[in-house]
Amino acid sequence: MMKPPVQHRILDFLTPNKLFARLDIVSKMILGYMMLAVLTVVVVAFALISLLRLNSLNKSIITVDIPVQEVSEKMLDAILAQDNYEKRYLILKGNMVDLFWKRGKEFNHWLAVLDGLPGQKGLPIKNLESLHRQYSDLFVKEVALIKSGNAAKASSLSSGQLKNKWIRLFKTIQAMSVEAKESQANMMERIGRIGRFAFVTTALLCIFSIIIGGLAGIIVTRHICFSIHKLSVATEHIAKGHFDYDPRINTKDEVGNLSESFLSMGKRLQQLEELHLDANALTRLPGGIAIENVLKKRLESKQPMAFCVLDMNNFKAFNDRYGYAHGSEVIKETARIIENAVKSNGIHEDFVGHVGGDDFVVITTPKYMHHICSEIISEFDRRIPGFYDQCDRDNGYILGSNRLGEEIRFPIMTISVAIVTNVQRSLNNPLEVSEIAAELKEYAKTIGGSVYVVDKRRSTVGPLKMLGHVRDADTVSEIM
Repeated sequence: MMKPPVQHRILDFLTPNKLFARLDIVSKMILGYMMLAVLTVVVVAFALISLLRLNSLNKSIITVDIPVQEVSEKMLDAILAQDNYEKRYLILKGNMVDLFWKRGKEFNHWLAVLDGLPGQKGLPIKNLESLHRQYSDLFVKEVALIKSGNAAKASSLSSGQLKNKWIRLFKTIQAMSVEAKESQANMMERIGRIGRFAFVTTALLCIFSIIIGGLAGIIVTRHICFSIHKLSVATEHIAKGHFDYDPRINTKDEVGNLSESFLSMGKRLQQLEELHLDANALTRLPGGIAIENVLKKRLESKQPMAFCVLDMNNFKAFNDRYGYAHGSEVIKETARIIENAVKSNGIHEDFVGHVGGDDFVVITTPKYMHHICSEIISEFDRRIPGFYDQCDRDNGYILGSNRLGEEIRFPIMTISVAIVTNVQRSLNNPLEVSEIAAELKEYAKTIGGSVYVVDKRRSTVGPLKMLGHVRDADTVSEIM
């Protein structure tokens, strides 16, 4: 007897057969992928921790080190300008005092910006503020000496105390900037080390997770593949039209439940095939069986419903005059008009069916029925006359014979719509709805032109002589 391949023997050795025999498929999959989940959590946790560390360092650089460097440069520019204006004032006098104080305000502005940084606790803000205030006070003293005519003493003050105070202020700012640059460099080096370590470690953990997860998936899959193979065979049978094929999977786990659902699906597909065969060959719209099933479900749901029956007037005369091919084109065009009207004015749940010949059905809701029927009538009256010859269109009729052989005039085709709703009364079954619709349709044909008629009677009892007025240019009638 041929031995199984080495890889199969390894998988058999690794498979916990006794444990798997007591578990359902969900438990097997949970157990099989638990290691992958644990490793995934480890990988994600490690990556997140590394990202948090990197983010913290980057945030420190962006919010502290770089702003400190930028502000330091601005502050150095300010005090360099103040020193320049102080020296010029000593020699030239003039308006250098105003320029000196303007740059002093700039220094105080940047000092306030520095004080507003999130990581400013270690910065020498108080020292800078004190040195700049002392420097400013000495300049005020120098200005007073100049104005009093004591230029020699003012010059001594400028080259002595004032210069020393400015140097201390300059060096303090410069040291702060250098410290920020060194901090940024150190953090960038740490970011590089952390990034490289995180990349290598994450890659190794991912590879290990893929290997373990793949191995676990193979082990679990081998345990359930036999039943899946049976379902695959059953699929092939159903694809060939054997909808009653039984895969004969008698297990009590999820695959067994799937087998039962598979049988139900086969029965449902058989029903759908019957509905497909019921579809009208010309328009490909659902036929009588589908219409009855949809209507029955709408009635059972007790939700507001509008059942619209559409019938073309004088279609037979057109068919006799122009032939079957032209009649078929009119039927298809009418179907397109109805479908487009429902699509643009109704909702996704609305239904369009083709009973046969020139009879169509629309099942919608009372909220949308007026818009749908109005557009159907408008488009029908606009587009259908185009199927007639120009002469017949100009005449407004075609000549034909009735059943007695008498020549009569048949007007250009129109469309009549009978609408039955469950708003005013309860409707119990499709037969009742069809009878009411047929009664309304016969009435609609007596009005003339393209119209839609809405039944608003509160019971099925009573003749149609209780009629509301015809509205909207003889296009609507409501039966009260």
